Amino acid sequence: MKRFLYRFIYCILILIIIFCSIYIYNFIKSRHEAEEESNLINTIIVNETDINDSSSNNLENENERILKVKKLKEMNEDIVGWLEIKGTEISYPVLLGTDNSYYMTHNYKKEKSKNGSIFLDKDYDWNIKSNNLLMYGHNLNNGKMFQDLLKYKDEGYYKKHKIIRFTSDNEDNEYEIMAVFKSRVYYKSEKNVFRYYQFINPKSEKEYNEFVENSKKASLYDTKVDSEYGDELITLSTCSYHTEDGRFAVVGVKKDIK
Repeated sequence: MKRFLYRFIYCILILIIIFCSIYIYNFIKSRHEAEEESNLINTIIVNETDINDSSSNNLENENERILKVKKLKEMNEDIVGWLEIKGTEISYPVLLGTDNSYYMTHNYKKEKSKNGSIFLDKDYDWNIKSNNLLMYGHNLNNGKMFQDLLKYKDEGYYKKHKIIRFTSDNEDNEYEIMAVFKSRVYYKSEKNVFRYYQFINPKSEKEYNEFVENSKKASLYDTKVDSEYGDELITLSTCSYHTEDGRFAVVGVKKDIK
């Protein structure tokens, strides 16, 4: 009986070791993939020919970063830009799919990936005035993708990382963080709630102002940053586990890079 018990315990320990090894392997693998992706823009080489071609086409505002995004689009036309918050782990290509699910499980190479991608809401309209760049990303336990957003719960962290940078193939812009808040996905039956994740292309100045007002009201602290109709916004959204279907959002307002 004792021998059987020892063998049983031994087998359980072996299984635990195997499962732990698989978990550690997958953790390291997904973190490495994310680190490789976050460094992707630094591997893109822009030579004098690219710069000269840009100048000859009268694209005077094209900097090296914009030209790199153009080259990234050659890898995958769904790449619409590069998102970065200096001093954080957030530095990734931004994808735009035909739905809001594909890039939750695929990387910029269109390969299946636990990390998914940072992606722009499928309904975003580049032509609408005062629009909102609503982007999603996973909150991963390997510290990558959008997990660093949750650090904005701390006002001290915000004060050190106030600027979001987003570069498309046409513009290179900075956004000053205006609001940081916890939220959740609300039931359809719930009334008079702030569904920030439905604000993308404002239909009126009133709708725009209501979003800004609700964002600042929900913010965990006062950033003393304001926005007015006509200013472009950016909203970064990720999962949060403070409640069922919890979400965490960071909202910024555009300011041109000087």
